Amino acid sequence: MFNDYYSLQFNPFDKQQLAIKDCFVSRDFKEMRSRLDYLKDTRGIGVFTAKPGDGKTFCLRCFAKDLNPNLYHVEYISLSTISVAEFYKQICQILGLSDKGGKTGMFKAIQDEIYSLYKDKRRPLILAVDEAQYLSTGILNDIKMIMNCGFDSINCFTLILCGEPYLNDTLRRPVHEALRQRITVHYNFEGLTDTESADYVIHKLICAGSSKAIIDDAALAAIAGHSHGSPRMIDNIMTDAIMIGAQTDKKCIDSEVILAAVSNQNLG
Repeated sequence: MFNDYYSLQFNPFDKQQLAIKDCFVSRDFKEMRSRLDYLKDTRGIGVFTAKPGDGKTFCLRCFAKDLNPNLYHVEYISLSTISVAEFYKQICQILGLSDKGGKTGMFKAIQDEIYSLYKDKRRPLILAVDEAQYLSTGILNDIKMIMNCGFDSINCFTLILCGEPYLNDTLRRPVHEALRQRITVHYNFEGLTDTESADYVIHKLICAGSSKAIIDDAALAAIAGHSHGSPRMIDNIMTDAIMIGAQTDKKCIDSEVILAAVSNQNLG
């Protein structure tokens, strides 16, 4: 009902509805993409941190989609708290390797396959690990050893670690100094600015066939204030706002509608 009311072809604030080609290119998005584009050919480790809902995983998805599968072997894993052995088994699984032979056997099989992808198949691995803030000290230490190839003379693959900001605190610990020195690129998301928040809303409305005319400037300012620069929070607020606006016959969404949506989200 609310789609028709506001001449929307679909709900642009539903992440399942908007095509990747129509993504909003924020400052954070551009900064992460430029670093990923550099990292894919230099290889090594990239660390990207952001608050939940800031868009780091979406940016990673856009990056992966644009890669030529004939030139790169891309794998993505999202980790919860697991043991070192489970981590090795997960890597073996995504690389199509046997997980027999214990940690030593799996370690050798993983390193051999990574080297083969780089040297023989000319299709180096790009491994993205999401929710990396949950990685244990043991796993981080073993990542450092997996990266050590050819007497530490070459980077055979790209490792992307994405997580919440406290991943940075973990990596700053003295025990991880050797790993931290291997980090090639590092970026911390800052969130959308107030101007970007407004532009984000307008961009999505236009992508869905509507226009800025259905929301006023005061409403856009209210969204920026209550979302704290989080795209996910903006999406949640605006989804409620267009429903409330249609139900209350508001041809133009105003700050009153936004405050009602914020209240629905328990953000007030």
